[in-house]
Amino acid sequence: MVDSRHMTHPADPRATAPAPRLTIGFILAPRFTLSAFATFVDVLRLAADDGDGSRPIRCRWSVLSADMAPVQSSCGVRIEPEERLGDPSRFDYIVAVGGLIDGGPGLSSEEGAFLQKAAAQRVGLGGLCTGVFALARLGLMDGYRCCVSWFHHQDFLSEFERMRPISDQIFVVDRDRLSCSGGVSAAHLAAFLVDRHLGRAAARKSLSILMIDEPMQGDRPQPGLPLELSPRDPLVRRALLAMQQNLHAPLSVARIARDLGVGRRKLERHFSSDLGIPPADASVRIRLAQARMLLARTDRTVTRIAEETGFCDASHLIRVFRESEGMTPDLWRQGQAEAWSEAGQLTDVASP
Repeated sequence: MVDSRHMTHPADPRATAPAPRLTIGFILAPRFTLSAFATFVDVLRLAADDGDGSRPIRCRWSVLSADMAPVQSSCGVRIEPEERLGDPSRFDYIVAVGGLIDGGPGLSSEEGAFLQKAAAQRVGLGGLCTGVFALARLGLMDGYRCCVSWFHHQDFLSEFERMRPISDQIFVVDRDRLSCSGGVSAAHLAAFLVDRHLGRAAARKSLSILMIDEPMQGDRPQPGLPLELSPRDPLVRRALLAMQQNLHAPLSVARIARDLGVGRRKLERHFSSDLGIPPADASVRIRLAQARMLLARTDRTVTRIAEETGFCDASHLIRVFRESEGMTPDLWRQGQAEAWSEAGQLTDVASP
């Protein structure tokens, strides 16, 4: 079990130090994502003191709890809370760290009431990884833009039908609400706050020590799903992510361009320059890649796969698939199964 009192405050000079310029309280959801929390805290730690002293001088942080019970992360490591909830106004920001969407009961009623009180007192609220789900469940993201990982985009839409999460950026700051997609984006969101309250030099110092080249702006595209396409243009990458997130109901090129705030012709020029193909062709290639994955890894029918990948019907998928692969989906699937079988036989022969 990790005691956050010793992890984040190895030498606590609070009795004599001047008031910090940035204070953050953390609410950890059951089975929270340890990497997002630890990365965010490390940026604060490195910015708070000179060198690598780790003293919480310029900024301070605390893990908060209603009952002070240890909180287990999704990887099994437990964090010991440091303070009870109390008055949220003693912090500049309260940050909820989420984890597994189906990982348990979620935040307690006391923690929910604490976040509601923080919002009423105009304390900034943040959601790391799926922490934005917790804020949204409390109605605290209503009317705000929020960032959700591409991996949980559909999960968010399924639960919050009227909200439109942003999944083509690493983090989003909308007035007094902050959210990020998780992973290394937590470091960049923390660096944004350090830059805002302590200055750019402190933010760059933290990231440099963490071996992160430079601060990224919130609108930097998320890495997204693995693609056979390798875009370098940020606009093209964001368009491809939009295509990935709407496989079952493909968006028109005009709609994607409008959502990205550019004209259709400009988007087409960027695709031609970066990938050498038009956006419509890229959309087909993405949906075919998903269809191949479903054929290889599931026993779903061609009809169902066609529905899930945005083709009009099975006949449409079969025709496009044959043009691309030179065979029908069923024959392709059969060939994949035979290849796996042969590979298994070779492994058995080679084993002692």
